[in-house]
Amino acid sequence: MLSFFNKSVSQTTPLASIYDIQINQLNGDPLDLSTYKDKYILFVNVASQCGFTGQYKDLQKLYETYNEKLIIIGVPCNQFGRQEPGTSQEIESFCQANYGVSFVMTEKIDVKGENQHPLYQWLTDEAKNGKTNTTVKWNFQKYLVGTNGEYIDYYYSITKPLSSKITKHIK
Repeated sequence: MLSFFNKSVSQTTPLASIYDIQINQLNGDPLDLSTYKDKYILFVNVASQCGFTGQYKDLQKLYETYNEKLIIIGVPCNQFGRQEPGTSQEIESFCQANYGVSFVMTEKIDVKGENQHPLYQWLTDEAKNGKTNTTVKWNFQKYLVGTNGEYIDYYYSITKPLSSKITKHIK
């Protein structure tokens, strides 16, 4: 087991595939994660009324820069400071009007706790992702998954979307 800045990293075989997880898009249509095989996926739990909300701008820029290799999936969540109280329509309108968001957005979900969505169960549980246990600390925490569905790493909210910590994997 390796430890980098309090990140516990091990190498085990994941018990589940990220591509088998079911989640809906913001408009309610099912989102088939397997359509993103061969691309990196950056999952970000987002909120419209957070101090980190400005990261939408750089998430959109990251998406536009690397969209042939990367898909960004914004995951609205209202668990941190109740900073995403809006309906699906309000969230979509806010993101498009203020940041021109064109990357994928999912339905609003819980990213922690007893109602944690299976997507975040996979992202935060070593037994499921094969790499590490994590806890979602706040809005705009990021999780990067590789082109074969392998868990790469996670980044706290303070890590900017265009950080080399993230882009070095995609370039």
